[in-house]
Amino acid sequence: MHLIVDVGNSFVKLAVFKEDLLMDKQVVNLDNVLKEIKQLKNKYLEIKKAIISSVGRLTKRDTVAISKLFDLTILNSETKLPFTNLYETPKTLGVDRIALVCASVKQFPNKNVLIIDAGTCITYDFITANNEYLGGAISPGLRMRYAALNNLTANLPLLNTEMPESIIGNSTKSSIHSGVVYGVLNEIDGNIATYKEKYLDLTIILTGGDTNFLSKQLKSSIFVNSNFLLEGLYYILQFNSN
Repeated sequence: MHLIVDVGNSFVKLAVFKEDLLMDKQVVNLDNVLKEIKQLKNKYLEIKKAIISSVGRLTKRDTVAISKLFDLTILNSETKLPFTNLYETPKTLGVDRIALVCASVKQFPNKNVLIIDAGTCITYDFITANNEYLGGAISPGLRMRYAALNNLTANLPLLNTEMPESIIGNSTKSSIHSGVVYGVLNEIDGNIATYKEKYLDLTIILTGGDTNFLSKQLKSSIFVNSNFLLEGLYYILQFNSN
């Protein structure tokens, strides 16, 4: 059994895998992460190895404490990976993006794959059928766009995410929803179309916190997998255990 610790910008995801099967998944606050990990260790005594992927603020103290509980791998730019990384600044490549690419290598070998992670940010990552990671893009996610309109203007309200009834907003609130949601949908569909112009045989993965909200509205044919990053981290742990 392996433990996955995915520290994001807002929450921490904990997952337990056994022989490629996701046995348990929890979303916890950063302040409670060590307590929750110890509870999982008591629940699943077979857990021996763990991996940490952190784009958030996991403290060194918590990291040391976790390393005393398991044989620990900390994902970083020096970790052995199952693909050729052609990113010009590999040390700045987010560990979450690395994990997503690894999941695509495992599940869609020898395919041109575009992975779209719709979370706090929307990231696009592309790996070729030759197993070469070329890079992608980063843009603001849905909540970041709503927050920016509120924070950077004097009078626009902060709204909850909502699918607009029409692209034509007839009030300030409906105009915000239209601008944010259709802006994201058209961005994603546009990016997919641009990739398809160059790579006709293209597999598209959508994952991240806003997957369910966005997937039904997108025009393109996509694979939806909300656990794709966790599965990628599990594969990295396996790959580095051999």
